[in-house]
Amino acid sequence: MYGYDDFGLFIGGGWRAASARGTRQVVDPATEEVIGRVPDATDDDIDAALVAAAAGFATWRRVQPWDRSARLRRVGDLIRERIEPYALLMSMETGKPLGESRGEWRATADQFEWYAEETKRIYGQTIEARESDVRMAVIHQPVGVVAAFSAWNFPALLPARKIAAALGAGCAVIVKPAGEAPGSAMAIVQACADAGMPEGAVNLVTGDSRRISARLIASPVVRKVSLTGSVPVGREILRLAATHVKKVTMELGGHAPVLVFADADVERAAELCAATKFRNCGQVCISPSRFYVEEGAYDAFARRFVATAEALRPGPYTEEQASVGPLANRRGLENARAMVSDALEHGAELLAGGDQPAGFNRGFFFAPTVLGRVPDAARIMVEEPFGPVAPLTSFSSFDEGMARANALPFGLAGYVFTRSLATAARASEALEVGMVGVNDTMLATAEAPFGGIKESGMGREGGALGIRDYLEPKYVKTRLL
Repeated sequence: MYGYDDFGLFIGGGWRAASARGTRQVVDPATEEVIGRVPDATDDDIDAALVAAAAGFATWRRVQPWDRSARLRRVGDLIRERIEPYALLMSMETGKPLGESRGEWRATADQFEWYAEETKRIYGQTIEARESDVRMAVIHQPVGVVAAFSAWNFPALLPARKIAAALGAGCAVIVKPAGEAPGSAMAIVQACADAGMPEGAVNLVTGDSRRISARLIASPVVRKVSLTGSVPVGREILRLAATHVKKVTMELGGHAPVLVFADADVERAAELCAATKFRNCGQVCISPSRFYVEEGAYDAFARRFVATAEALRPGPYTEEQASVGPLANRRGLENARAMVSDALEHGAELLAGGDQPAGFNRGFFFAPTVLGRVPDAARIMVEEPFGPVAPLTSFSSFDEGMARANALPFGLAGYVFTRSLATAARASEALEVGMVGVNDTMLATAEAPFGGIKESGMGREGGALGIRDYLEPKYVKTRLL
């Protein structure tokens, strides 16, 4: 079993406490008990991480691609070997059922395996010159030191997308994990060290996010910023990055529309949507979260959706039968309550759930909740719920459904259920999102690009495109003498 006592700040190849010995609590959301403390990095600690990362970049960028690949693959192998203790650590700090934690760690290992291969496929370009004694080419070089900020809902997968891609490109990285669940990122960093990453190639700091981000982004050492977080946090990071002209990748909030057409397999669509919606207690940025069902199919969809939701069993990760864990914090719990109350005030129907499940006096549990006939004016139809509350409504025509689906400033993911190839093609092309699932809701995978448009972010993580955001193209023109 790994715990916070095994970790801390990781700077220049080793773990250490904060220079001022300050710490922050980490709480188990299922019990509200303190499960550990992590260092509160000082400005001196942040500066030490910057110095270490600069030195680490100078070393790591010279390591040849096949050698980089072998070490990245070793990180993935180590993660797979350690899934059981790593999953327990993740479940303790997030409340996820152990099965979900194991699945996330497998996906995390896949990121390192994928980028172990991509590092060998950083291809340049030869340009045919106009003159016979001129050679023109484009090469790709690592951007430099990366400041990586990740969220708490997937505390291993999110930082892995950044760390693996950055290392694959030849960059060094300073990771700032979310304060609610920092241990999983620490475990990844330990695996990187055990796989033979040079000192300074990977660093980790914990503490005050606002102060750490401001200091890292202001430093000339950092040349690239990657964030997974909320839209308000993204705006602030963009402001800082713009001030210092830093390259950015951002995966921000979403509020994914689901369009269920009457010709779909409605029963299967409802079961799949409900299971995906309540995964990770609804705290998934690409979770299907606004359900638009064609009028003729609405009643059948709602019945099956409710039955699936009511079959889920809330509980702590220590209970094998639990299929839904708690929300990450009290803030999320109160937000879920407020969303439900607002929707009911706007005339929505409460079809399932609605509050904390019976018998749960501790922890941030909220019953899987289904709201029916929710009007577009309700908060939950315009604000990302990020919790186990599903709003259902109906539409009467393709154009109406599409207009309502595209009405928000978010554009991360969208989903379509239909048996018609023509409808699937038209809807996929018309949805203003970065990712579309047709008759499927599980989009995230190492080999596919992940990211959104509009206020949901910029750039892509994962897939062949993911490594590009950590590279700078350089044009070289040579005249033969």
